[in-house]
Amino acid sequence: MNRDDEGPPASWEVFLRARRGPAHQHVGSVRAVGPDAALAVARDLYTRRGDPLSLWVVRSDAVHAASPDERDPYFAGARHKPYRYPEHFPPLTEKGPEGDHDQ
Repeated sequence: MNRDDEGPPASWEVFLRARRGPAHQHVGSVRAVGPDAALAVARDLYTRRGDPLSLWVVRSDAVHAASPDERDPYFAGARHKPYRYPEHFPPLTEKGPEGDHDQ
C-alpha cells in the first residue's frame, strides 16, 4: 500500500505526561496518516528532552470543545451560590470574626 492509498495526512493533537507532572498536557499538533505514524512523529518532536511517562495522540476531529460563543453555559460562575466565592465570607483577623476569644 502506498501513501496515496491512505489518503491525506490527518491532524493529531499531542498530549505528554512528564515524570514530574500529575497529568497529561497538550504540547502541540502533528500531521500523519495514522495513529502509529502520529505517535512516531510526536515522539521525535516532543520527547527530545526529558524522560516522559507517556505520550498520547488524538485525532483533532475527535476533540470536542466549547467555543467562545458558548462560554456562558459552560463557564459562567454560579453567582446564585455566593458561598462558592471567598468574598462571601468576612475576612479573618487575629481577633476572629466574633471578636476576642478566651483562651
